Order: sequence, then C-alpha cells, then structure tokens
Amino acid sequence: MSDNIESALHEDRHFPPPDDFVAKARLKPADAEALYKKADEDYEGFWCDLAREKISWKKEFSVGLDDSRAPHFAWFTDGVMNVSYNCIDRHLEQRGDKPAIIFEGESGDTRTYTYRDLYNEVGKLGNALRSMGVQKGDRVVIYMPMIAEAVIAMQACARIGAIHSVVFGGFSADALRDRLDNSGAKVMITADGGTRGGRVVSLKKNVDKALDISEGLVEKVIVCKRAGNDVDMKDDRDVWWHIATAEESNDCEPEWVEAEHPLFLLYTSGSTGKPKGIQHASAGYLLNAVITSEWVFDLHDDDIFWCTADVGWITGHTYVTYGPLSVGATQIVYEGVPTVPDAGRWWQMCQDHGVTVFYTAPTAIRALMKAGDELPSQYDLSKLRLLGTVGEPINPEAWMWYHEKIGGERCPIVDTWWQTETGANMIAPLPAVTTTTPGSCTRPLPGIIADVVNEEGESLGPDQGGLLVIKKPWPSMLRTVWQDDKRYKSTYWPKFDGKYYLAGDSARRDPDGNFWIMGRIDDVLNVSGHRLGTMEIESALVAHEAVAEAAVVGRPHDVKGESIVAFVILKSDRPTGAEADEMVKTLRNWVSDHIGPIAKPDDIRFADGLPKTRSGKIMRRLLRSIAKGEEITSDISTLENEGVVAQLQGKA
Repeated sequence: MSDNIESALHEDRHFPPPDDFVAKARLKPADAEALYKKADEDYEGFWCDLAREKISWKKEFSVGLDDSRAPHFAWFTDGVMNVSYNCIDRHLEQRGDKPAIIFEGESGDTRTYTYRDLYNEVGKLGNALRSMGVQKGDRVVIYMPMIAEAVIAMQACARIGAIHSVVFGGFSADALRDRLDNSGAKVMITADGGTRGGRVVSLKKNVDKALDISEGLVEKVIVCKRAGNDVDMKDDRDVWWHIATAEESNDCEPEWVEAEHPLFLLYTSGSTGKPKGIQHASAGYLLNAVITSEWVFDLHDDDIFWCTADVGWITGHTYVTYGPLSVGATQIVYEGVPTVPDAGRWWQMCQDHGVTVFYTAPTAIRALMKAGDELPSQYDLSKLRLLGTVGEPINPEAWMWYHEKIGGERCPIVDTWWQTETGANMIAPLPAVTTTTPGSCTRPLPGIIADVVNEEGESLGPDQGGLLVIKKPWPSMLRTVWQDDKRYKSTYWPKFDGKYYLAGDSARRDPDGNFWIMGRIDDVLNVSGHRLGTMEIESALVAHEAVAEAAVVGRPHDVKGESIVAFVILKSDRPTGAEADEMVKTLRNWVSDHIGPIAKPDDIRFADGLPKTRSGKIMRRLLRSIAKGEEITSDISTLENEGVVAQLQGKA
C-alpha cells in the first residue's frame, strides 16, 4: 500500500485573465515575474523591501528574519510601529473623508464611517480603555455581533497595544469562558445583542453566564447598545459603550510597539480538547495583510470591497479589520444572514452599494445555488469585477455557478488557501496573471515556498497526493500557541526535524503545477488499502445536477478498514422511501463513473442541510459521530440549525 493519497479528480476547464482586467490591474504579469525572481534570489531581502515599502514605521528595522530560535521565527525585530496607525492615521491627509466602512444591518439600517470617523471612534474607545487601566500587553476579549463597532474595538486595542481576542458571537457561554480564562483577559467588550436570521441573539446574557463560571479576572465589561434587548448591568463592572466614551478625547496617541509585539490571539473552535490561542505578531501579520489585499484582491482606491466573513474568524481579521483598511479601501460590513428576507439579500446589497470585489465561502455559494438561478438574475451585478472564495476547497460545479451566475463570465475568481495560523492568503491566483482552473487554488504567492511531500519529506510529482508544507518562514505566520509552546511545536512542526511547517492539509499538484487541496489530513479515508481525499468524493457528488451540497466522512469497517458515508443535500425536497433508494443508487453509480468503484459511498443520507456553525463551517467531527451511530454528547448550540442532526441520524 502506498502512503500517498490517491487522486482521481480531473478538471480540464481553464480561464485566463481577461485582457481588460489585466490592463487595469495593480500587479501585472511582469511585476509578478519580478517578485518571484526577487524572492528566489534574495528571500530575506524580498520581505524586507516589502516591509519598508508597505508599512509606516516609527523606527525602521535593521533585522529581517531572526531564525535563531527556530521553529520560533521573528521578523523585523528592532522595528517599532503601530498597526492602527497604519490602518487609519496614514490615510487621513488624502482619504480622511473617504468612506472606510459602509455598515448595513439585517433590518436594513445603514451607517457610513469615513476614515476620519474611524479615527475619532477608535480614539475615544482607546482612551476609555486606558482610563480603565488597560495597558500595553493586557488582553481584551471582544464578543460582538458583526457590526462596525466590532472593527472599532479591535482597532482601539491595537492602538493602545492591548492584545485582543475576538470570540465569535455564536459561541456558547462555556466556550467564551474557556477563552476568557486562557487569555487572562482584563476587560470584555460586548453588545446587548445582535440580529441574526430575524431574531435577536442576546450576547450580554452569555457574557454574564461566562463570567459567573470564569476565574474572575475580568474587571470591566463595555456593552454596546445595538439590539435594544433587556440586559442586566452589574454595578462597578458593566458600563455602556456610549457612556464610557462620552467624555473621552478623539485623539489617542498610538502605543508604539516593537514589531513582534502580539497583536491578537485567535482561538480555534475547541470542538475537541482545549482551544488553542493562535498568537500573531504586529508587523509581520500586517505586512501580509497589506500585500495580499493589493495582489490577490487588486484593491484600487475606487473599489467597494465586501468580505462576508465575521470578525470572529481569521478571515474577518485579515480581510475586514486590517487588510482593506491598511490599503485605504472602502468596504461593506453586514450584520445578518444571506437569506433574510430571501436568498437574494447579498446580491441586492452588491447592487445597491456598487460592490466591485466580493469574497465569501464555498458553503455560502452552495447554499445560494440551491435557491436557484432566478434570484441573482434579478439584480444588477455588473459592477462586480473580481470574486473570491475562502474557508475550504470549492468544488468545480460551485465555482462554475459563481463564475457564470454571479460574475457574468467576466470576473476572475481567486480561490484562496490559507489558515488562521498563516495569517493571510498563501496559495491563490494573482487575478491579472494566473490562468485559473475550477477547484484549484493555483500557485503559492511570491515569497511563499509551498510543497507537497510524502511522509519522509520528499517532494512528490504531479497528481500524487501528500502532505502540504511550507518550507520557509513568512512574516504573518503564527508565533506560538498562547501559554502552550509545547502544543505549538507538536502541532505544526512534528515532522521533518521541525524544518517544514505542517499545514495539516493533504494536497496534490497537477501537471501544470497548480495546487489542489484534498482535505484535512484527518479527512483522508483508507478504503481497502487506498487513501482517498474526502474533498474529491464530495466534488463528484456535487457535480450531479440534483445535488446542492455534500459532506463525506469515514467510519470503521471490518473488511475495508473504512467505509464511505455521504451526507447529501439535494436542490429539491428531501426524498424518502423508494424515491430516496433510487437517488442513492443513482449517486453511487455517478461517483463510480466519475472517480471509480473504490470511491462509491457505502451509505448516503439525505437532509435539508448540513450541521454548520453560524460561520458556515461544517462540523465534520459531528458527522463522524453520526456515521458511527454514536450518541451526540457535545455542545451543538453553535449550529445554525440543530434540527438537521436528527434528520441525519434518521430520527426525523
């Protein structure tokens, strides 16, 4: 048996960059060629030149890469800067009156913040935090709806040198408590509630529950009045945001910090074991946020950018709070879900706000596909010029729908691979340079040295699946796991004598050199001696015209090692009885024809949806438990729809 992961998914459609896009792009083919050449010839100098060009320094650095404590890598160590200054202050002279954030709530309320507005609001909150005793290095936990104030809170922490840790507003009180205690937070910033799916989610109540069972380190809670729901305010601890900032000055002197000063902690979901707090440094993280906003999203001064991610996740950090603002862009921030009042909400917003660059997750694209082609066709999407995807591999059929129905066959699609740990896009098309292929994230960006290797660390040839690794340190990489350095080393540097960063994903390269992500290493199935990536089976299922979405997991099998279990959502109503049996037969044969008999699912189950968190992530560990027939004992309160669990278990 080979240790390599087998690949049988082939895609022959290719899309070169449109000529009119290339003509206006920030990064043209000759520019990209020069960047790749520079990175190849002088890797450290490549990053140092970019850091001097793209970051405003209080004190410029003289040290580039410090690898003396590998696998703890540091960049620009003797430089001094401030991230908030780079996102706001440096734009004031030329862009002070330019919209920075256009906010829209689910109910339709809107507010526009210029860069000068942001300066004022961030300054007042930063001064309020200082008045509460928050100093450089103190931790502040932010637990808010997806509103402009969440971005302001993050920027205020960065301004005064506090380390923020944003907790997604869909997490339970227990999950919030874990992050509060592990980070040692001194102050919490939250809201009374937020609106989602037409109902008010009461965040303050969860905060109160979390603090009741926490270690009691939080001294103050700042509460933003958003939803207007009733909340309990504890004397001497809780204060309304508008009261805390009312008497504060707009001018808040930035805390000038060393380049390696921690900017934020971002915790993984913690669905198994203790959540890990990914720690990112200030200057290195900002550098990759800046250059990818320019290179991958081609952001110009007149663009309207919309990344649909919540700031509770890394995508919302890099491509809402820091990247777009660092390059002086205008962006959309939206509080609600994409299906209120109907599945045309996002497309209406793109039309109404003149969105030009749109970045979202494949799960959202597939859900909106299911709603049909009629809704997007009702809106004027002609101002869109670039589309992006993030979060997981996008199956080719969803890519094509996005290309045709949303992009009008004119918009390049940047399918981006990266992680919480990498800080920014790592493998992605350069939209004026790269010929794209549906389902492939294409090639590493300039300065990112990625490879696909076997268990011995040897590079693999075309269409051989293996381990995705990064062979050289890059500025925005995580620095450690907060208060758990042993876990940092064992998780990300366990192989190859600690020389390569282990991404935890399986991947392959096609004969053109494009990368294809095949799923997480723990999502590889071992079926009768064949190692199969779940993503390829999922893509084959979704390629069938009747299927809207699919997720594949394995369960133990006495003979084959593992059997394949597929959870499928159809574009039509969920089938039952003989109709379901016939559809199972059809899909099993379809997968056999597209991949091979070895990939036929042994069990196919239908439901109205997949178990997803409110961020759109499929809870695959939950699916594995369902496939094995195990009792569900884990917390499922963060699911968008808890009812699908019973359907997938055959109980509804």
